[in-house]
Amino acid sequence: MSIYRLAVTITTDGSGDGTGKIQVSPGGRVLAIRYVKVDYDNGVDFVVTDDTTGQAILTVANVNASATFYPRAQVHDTADGAVVTMDGTRKRVEPVPVGDGGIVKIVVAQGGAAKSGTFHVLIG
Repeated sequence: MSIYRLAVTITTDGSGDGTGKIQVSPGGRVLAIRYVKVDYDNGVDFVVTDDTTGQAILTVANVNASATFYPRAQVHDTADGAVVTMDGTRKRVEPVPVGDGGIVKIVVAQGGAAKSGTFHVLIG
């Protein structure tokens, strides 16, 4: 499996909000998201989605420092849509897929006025 990295730096507006988008080509699965703090205020929030399908990828609140996240989605049974578990209690999860040409959208809130941070998305 090939893994590649896409990155976007997002600068906030006067109210501390900002949005960045990354086009994914070829498609793949979101393996990791690395947030690198430049000068966002402490307590920044961000929401990552597949802008093409609306699929949630990651939601994080009150981040104070650079961090790496490994977002995962629940796996469902093909017969009845029930959540698949490992042993009846632990849910089975897999990396979130993004189709070829899909857009990973990152929305930042509470970042402070005119501040920035960089997001690296690893696709595999």
